[in-house]
Amino acid sequence: MEKIKKKIKKFQSSFGFLLIVLTAVFLLAFSAQAASIYTYPTTGTYQLGGTFSLSVHVSSPNEAINAISGTISFPNDKLEVTSLSKNGSIISLWPQEPGFSNTNGIVNFEGIVLNPGYTGSAGKILTINFKTKAVGIANIKFSSGSVLANDGQGTNVLDSLGSTSMSIEVPITGPAASEATNSPITVGTLPAPQIKSSTHQNPDAWYNINQPSFSWELPSGVSGVRLLVGEKPQVTPTVNYIPAISEKTLDVLEDGLWYFHVQLRNSAGWGGITHFRFQIDTKNPDKFIIEPQVEDDLTNPIRRFLLQAEDSGSGIAYFEIQIDDSELMKWEDDGSHVYQTPALKPGRHTLIIKAVDQAGNHISNFSDFVIKPLDKVVISSYPHQLSSNEIFIVKGSSYPDSQLMISLQREAATPKIYNLKTDSQGYFTFVADEKLREGVYKLWAEAVDSRGARSDSSQALTILVEPTKFLKFGTITIDILSVLIPLITLIFSFIVLSWYSWYKLKSIKVKMRKDVAGVHDVLQKEIRFLKIQLNKYSNIIKKSKNKSKLTKAEEEAIQAFEEDILDSISRADKHIADIQKDLR
Repeated sequence: MEKIKKKIKKFQSSFGFLLIVLTAVFLLAFSAQAASIYTYPTTGTYQLGGTFSLSVHVSSPNEAINAISGTISFPNDKLEVTSLSKNGSIISLWPQEPGFSNTNGIVNFEGIVLNPGYTGSAGKILTINFKTKAVGIANIKFSSGSVLANDGQGTNVLDSLGSTSMSIEVPITGPAASEATNSPITVGTLPAPQIKSSTHQNPDAWYNINQPSFSWELPSGVSGVRLLVGEKPQVTPTVNYIPAISEKTLDVLEDGLWYFHVQLRNSAGWGGITHFRFQIDTKNPDKFIIEPQVEDDLTNPIRRFLLQAEDSGSGIAYFEIQIDDSELMKWEDDGSHVYQTPALKPGRHTLIIKAVDQAGNHISNFSDFVIKPLDKVVISSYPHQLSSNEIFIVKGSSYPDSQLMISLQREAATPKIYNLKTDSQGYFTFVADEKLREGVYKLWAEAVDSRGARSDSSQALTILVEPTKFLKFGTITIDILSVLIPLITLIFSFIVLSWYSWYKLKSIKVKMRKDVAGVHDVLQKEIRFLKIQLNKYSNIIKKSKNKSKLTKAEEEAIQAFEEDILDSISRADKHIADIQKDLR
């Protein structure tokens, strides 16, 4: 029994050890594929109306990655993006430039790290420059993201997305208490007043306004005020104002560090003194030189420039940089005085830089430079013509281990872009992922090396894709029928319409013959009746003629009337006969 218990304990310990080993292996395997995107700093406190920078980083210490994308959301009621900076980024190729929308409160980015990819824990992607708009807590977080491994399969190894929380506070006006006030020197006198400035709010900042304005409150019982402005930090003001004033705008001052001193008086005497420090710099930086660094390889897409800026006043604060028509970005010197461009496309470029001092004064300069393209991609084999059921294959060569972007455009449609890589000798084979529909296609290619240097597009090639024989026969048949069927329909419609018109006309003629015959009968009856009446009246006239002799004119009139009546009857009979003849 004791032996059995020992065996059970031995099995339990062995099983437990095995379970621990398996768990460790699983965790190691999982952690080997874990990657994260995060922002830095993760917390901070900033004043309302101020600015701060937030850098976006990727961490993948155990596996090389080659593609990163993400969407960052921020509260647009508290923050707004002023600019994006790609300076110092590990991204070598941007399929689409990073962008932002202050209306929707989002920042988008998508970049590629060329072979061999990136491995590390603090790869900088870009820097977001914010300006605070409202007091409160501003939570900045990722709404989506992906990190693809450089394993040839595009495996998404993203494990976590970071976030940042920023506190925005109302700025404190006036100087710090340690240099602001002196204690009252006599019991019962007033304490040092709190000074506010509408032009120089922060005593540690520089301003390019040389007529500063100040204000302070006058407590009850104030009978006078003493003021003084000068370069000494601790002095007693000597310029009296009776009655007391509560604000003062100074005359034009020279650039430099100044102090404004205020002291109040009541019935007990002069009270404490406030010494308000303010700084003025109205002059632009003294000089600014952009010196391009020597580059032996003119195809290098990344260029370096030495920035030599001097400012004898407040000092250089930052640089505003624009390349060609790109968005203006803010760049702060890390002490090296060397600015490095992102990877640029081949061609002539203009670098415009503005050196800005602590007070906002600035001086600008520019530098033109040229980036030469890599040699064009050579396409050695492709089908000039193929049917829609054939596989589309293209072969060619470029730089070894370089990225290719092959564009395939069907007629006026948007080109479809395919990404592939050349082998160690520079050769490539492109096979379309689906069979092409019939039509005329254009194909061209660009090369991108590990530095991000690009070639110009190769000459556009024309490919004709025809339908299969069966489909071609069907198409021809459809084309013929599409013409023949409407033609037959038109002829049939014409025949039916002609028959209907003939039938309708015949029916009208029959009806008219009946109507004319009826009219003829009625007319004959009326004529007979008219003749009877004429004979009747003629006999009456003749009888009256025997009694009283008519004049010759009356006899001629009666004779003419009888002839007219008979002539009208004859013409009516003739017209009716003609109508009946036409209707036969």
